[in-house]
Amino acid sequence: MEIHVYDTYVEAKDGHTMHFDVITSQKDHDKAIQYAKEWLKTVGETDSKVSTEECQFCHSQGAPEPIANEIQKKGYFIQKMEGCP
Repeated sequence: MEIHVYDTYVEAKDGHTMHFDVITSQKDHDKAIQYAKEWLKTVGETDSKVSTEECQFCHSQGAPEPIANEIQKKGYFIQKMEGCP
């Protein structure tokens, strides 16, 4: 499976920056932003701003099996980098 990685930096409600990648099988910027917002809701950051400014396409690559499985289940995978719960 080819995956597409969107590098994302979002300001949390307490002011710190959360850095994570939105990984999806579709190269679709709007979907990546939608997935970022969905994930942010699950960690209590519903009001965080996510737009093309915060979420930018980075690169495409082959997917390791665990990531491919997660994408097949829910459409995306979040790779937490810095400042994420």
